[in-house]
Amino acid sequence: MANDLTDYNPGDIIKKEARGLGDADLGEIQEISGEYIITQKGKVDKDKFYIPKNLLERFDGHTVYLRVTEEESKQYKKE
Repeated sequence: MANDLTDYNPGDIIKKEARGLGDADLGEIQEISGEYIITQKGKVDKDKFYIPKNLLERFDGHTVYLRVTEEESKQYKKE
């Protein structure tokens, strides 16, 4: 099954919780930029993740689910 971002407006996922596989906490979606979904995790020590849009699995109206584990998310972390 192909993922289709046209099922909803990409702007609808801004400020929504991002979850990965195994209930990995990927923070909150900050913006959609080019081919990436940018999330931010943490209140003081903020981690930003640039996760490719093609890893988006589904959006239930409250939470965005991405096909990435906690371990895999480290490769998308930027300072």
